[in-house]
Amino acid sequence: MTDRAPVEIIVHVPAAPADVFAYFTDPDRYVRWMGSEARLEPVPGGVYRVAMADGFAAAGTFAEVTAPHRVVFTWGFADAEAAAHTKHAPGQTPPSGGGMPAGSTRVTVTFEDAGGGTRLTLRHEDLPSDELRAAHDVAWNTYLPRLAVAAAGGDPGPDPHA
Repeated sequence: MTDRAPVEIIVHVPAAPADVFAYFTDPDRYVRWMGSEARLEPVPGGVYRVAMADGFAAAGTFAEVTAPHRVVFTWGFADAEAAAHTKHAPGQTPPSGGGMPAGSTRVTVTFEDAGGGTRLTLRHEDLPSDELRAAHDVAWNTYLPRLAVAAAGGDPGPDPHA
């Protein structure tokens, strides 16, 4: 655990919580908004692994799955190649992978009924450096709006890691 502030992002998704929840637990739905391949076993201790076409991959395990309200999983770089492909702000150097091994951080996602849609709150904790915190802020702010489009039945376009 670190004293660094977590990344926390809130988005409104124009779909019911049960529908949005599935975008974190169903591999086919997951890759509609992030990644080219997902291996998800949404039970405590189950595998969480998402790979991008460009070589980025995140790996961890599910810690909590409470449909359709909350999902918690660990997260880290699957390997050194994955770290080299981390999303980052223009002009910023990609972070190195040594500081965030698979499963070393924690992501908590909550789904609340909100006026005909879902208030999705994602909180990514235990990021080991300011550099990695900034990179994950960019990445989650890139991908969660894509989830909102996909869950509403739209096409979010090509994955930024493609």
